[in-house]
Amino acid sequence: MASSSVPSLMKDEEPRNWAELPSELTFSILNRLDAIDILENAQKVCTSWRRVSLDPLMWRKIDMHYLGDMGSMIYDFESMCRHAVDRSQGGLVEIDIWHFGTDDLLNYIADRSSNLRSLRLAMCNQITDEGVTEAVVKLPLLEDLDVSFCAFLGESLRVVGQSCPNLKTLKLNRSPGIDCFLFRPNINAIVIAESMPNLRHLQLFGNEINNTGLNAILDGCPHLEHLDLRKCFNINLVEDIEKRCSERIRVLRRPYDSTADFPFDNIWFLECYSDSDSDSDDADRDDDYDDDSSSSMA
Repeated sequence: MASSSVPSLMKDEEPRNWAELPSELTFSILNRLDAIDILENAQKVCTSWRRVSLDPLMWRKIDMHYLGDMGSMIYDFESMCRHAVDRSQGGLVEIDIWHFGTDDLLNYIADRSSNLRSLRLAMCNQITDEGVTEAVVKLPLLEDLDVSFCAFLGESLRVVGQSCPNLKTLKLNRSPGIDCFLFRPNINAIVIAESMPNLRHLQLFGNEINNTGLNAILDGCPHLEHLDLRKCFNINLVEDIEKRCSERIRVLRRPYDSTADFPFDNIWFLECYSDSDSDSDDADRDDDYDDDSSSSMA
């Protein structure tokens, strides 16, 4: 009997008017979406959702995490990202960008986000050392930096260390066997040891670092608690260096440990270093993101 009454109750309900939701609830809903979903879909639901989407607090964290086929993408991600940064009105504290980052975009973010604490640039192979060094000097409060599968040299990392004294987390992941520094395997390790003494978390997945570089890191980063050396096959954790790691590091991921929880798929490892760039005609969608533009809303 109870189950047969449910459809009739649902049938009698009036359609939900999303515009009548309390602004706090709308904020909570939109805050669970990434920037692409908000700009492409959610803000177009109705006027009240659009109003909430313009709140600078909505843009303290910007997630531009795209896993689709970049060659067939229909969005202008860089324009979209700039609009999201503008909406933060200087309040941005965390941003996550995959694939499409450029020097110009990185510096656009840095110029408008001096309070940034966390920066993730995954597989952004168009970003250069010059772009990084120009941007990080404007980000003195940065605490968390992820530059996975980006080919930065040691000296740009040195500028990061010198410009960001509060840096506590660094993720410098590479594709095993495709590292750009095969003939200078410890260049990044030595720079980290010399310029980032306050690191607590360090992830070096797939780097060509050997025991010399590891010893330098252990000497130069006395507060290190988490160290991820998975796929660092030049590391040989035996005798003294094994003892040092066991005594110093609270969470140690060894070269041959499982990678099941690593957030990048092997397909992306290879694409990051591909020399071929697919040309595509990106649709001009700026009007969709322009805060002053008018659009049809329910």
